Amino acid sequence: MRNEKLVKNYEDFLDYLYDVRGYSEHSITTYEIALRQMVEVSHFYREDGLDILDITPFRFNIVKNNKKTIVKKLSAVRSFVKYLEEQCGFFVKLIGDETIKLPKSLPKPIEEQYIEEVLAKANIEEKLLISMLYGLGLRISELSGIKLEAIKAQWVQVQGKGNKTREVPLLPEIERLIRKYIELKYPKIYLFEKGNAPMNSAQLRYILTKLFKARGLKATPHQLRHSFATHLLNHGARISDVSDLLGHETMATTQVYTKLGSVKKMQEYMKAHPLADAGHLPNEK
Repeated sequence: MRNEKLVKNYEDFLDYLYDVRGYSEHSITTYEIALRQMVEVSHFYREDGLDILDITPFRFNIVKNNKKTIVKKLSAVRSFVKYLEEQCGFFVKLIGDETIKLPKSLPKPIEEQYIEEVLAKANIEEKLLISMLYGLGLRISELSGIKLEAIKAQWVQVQGKGNKTREVPLLPEIERLIRKYIELKYPKIYLFEKGNAPMNSAQLRYILTKLFKARGLKATPHQLRHSFATHLLNHGARISDVSDLLGHETMATTQVYTKLGSVKKMQEYMKAHPLADAGHLPNEK
């Protein structure tokens, strides 16, 4: 495991601080706590020939600490990365250590259990609608425009903002649900149709809000998209991958948009999303 390598390195780093730099035991303890917390949740991986340490999950974990504590913990991480480069000749690209600026308000994610409860009572069209928004993180406008020809083996091609296209992996359960839906509804051109025309955003939104309202819940398509991102991160997905899946050109505090195309990213998404082990979708017959 790559994180075990980090543990060994940070233990050597603590010895270096004590033996060579003369840090006090109190300071060593402070560094050890920060680095242990960081290693437990951060993503350490190799990509495009670079060793990358993404500490964004660590940032989320310490966001409620006071500002002084956050500064100290980030300083410990930066010092550790500097030690790796200068003392060990081991270059690590650090992601997620910049200042995080959050908007004043964010749409509140819907709890997983509530989404599962609604899915359990939904008909096949409603299940597919929720699964495409929550399972793929689509915007309602993107879902409205999806054509059958854009759905290919394990992937769906999505036309996003600014006419930019991205490919998003389909969970096996959602792929199976799409096939079942097509068998029952016979759409001709678009996945969601009414008559000979695609269902527009307002029509899809109405179906969604009515469905959740029947269960005593208030939900919007954007909340499902936000829930998609939140739940993936909570289940261990890398923030860079989630950003790609959402079709963001930039990540607020990390890196420039990179196209999602590797099998590795797809597999991590498959494992991380709550619907990956869902039992509420219809069985193949």
